Amino acid sequence: MPNRSASRSALSALLLLGLACRSAVPPSRPSAARSATRSAASPVELPSRYEEGRWYVAPVTTEGETLLFYTDSGGGTNLLFAPVAERLKLPREPVEMDGQKGEVTAFPAMRPGASIPLPSPESPLGSKLLVVPYEGEVRRMAPPDVSGFPRSTGFLGQWWLADKVWTFDYPGRHLLLRSPGDLPAVAPEHRVPLGFQTGPDGRRTSQFARLQAEISGEVLDFLFDTGATTFLTDAALKALNDGRPSERAASFVTASSFLRWHREHPDWRVIEEAEKGSNEAMIEVPVVRIGGYTVGPVWFTRRPDRNFHVYMFQWMDKPVEGALGGSALQSLRVTIDYPHAVAVFEKP
Repeated sequence: MPNRSASRSALSALLLLGLACRSAVPPSRPSAARSATRSAASPVELPSRYEEGRWYVAPVTTEGETLLFYTDSGGGTNLLFAPVAERLKLPREPVEMDGQKGEVTAFPAMRPGASIPLPSPESPLGSKLLVVPYEGEVRRMAPPDVSGFPRSTGFLGQWWLADKVWTFDYPGRHLLLRSPGDLPAVAPEHRVPLGFQTGPDGRRTSQFARLQAEISGEVLDFLFDTGATTFLTDAALKALNDGRPSERAASFVTASSFLRWHREHPDWRVIEEAEKGSNEAMIEVPVVRIGGYTVGPVWFTRRPDRNFHVYMFQWMDKPVEGALGGSALQSLRVTIDYPHAVAVFEKP
């Protein structure tokens, strides 16, 4: 999700770069297949890595190099780090969006059987990647490996996911690309509509998906956010004592809802100053109802109301109270049909 924390403002600006010049996208028009995998009748497993409740795709170039893109349904522009573009000797071309100048490059040629689909042609950059410097907040959020080189290659956001059908199999740790209209057969209560912002003509103006969840008898609207991440403080890690690393999947909730939950449920565990950088607290919600299933407990990290009610609302069809990420979805198999604005949930 854009603007996840105060410390992510610079990266958020990069992730959202280009939204001002976005094109309108039909809400239910599957695009033509652009790779062999799209035309397959059965779901195709993409080369991917699942780390702490978050998804990376790992295509292999025709030269044999494995790339690693962080996938984020709450992020905007598709990015490639400059050192990677330089190493791969990818040609660049200038671009100007909303008065900002930058450079873009095409995806490198990928090896058959180890490729990923290209972004939606309706995106602000088409199928191109925005080349960004690997420094400052970008470097902090995507730490280098022991050689000092970026461990990940870049980011793929809403415009990569748009116009396709995906299954995020959290328990099985598989990321599947499905054919248009191919959805798992489930009971009606496990098939839920998604909300997308549209213009006066009914065409989509963004690809940020809104879905609902029930908490303590209240139905709330959330951003579907595969990239939701938090960095926990040493004190929070000690309090949790789960043996997991500081960087992990998260879910977010507005400060007003956080306060209401804490007031109405004083027995729900709260960890103050839980997040590095923002010093925001976390609250443990025992039970969350998503897509007809009960999951939990789920940790939610607090965010200022304006992050969602004002900032994120610019690209949503209605206000949301936060974001649902891997901390809430980790026990579910989630299929998202972007063209037809529907989500299907399964619980193995």
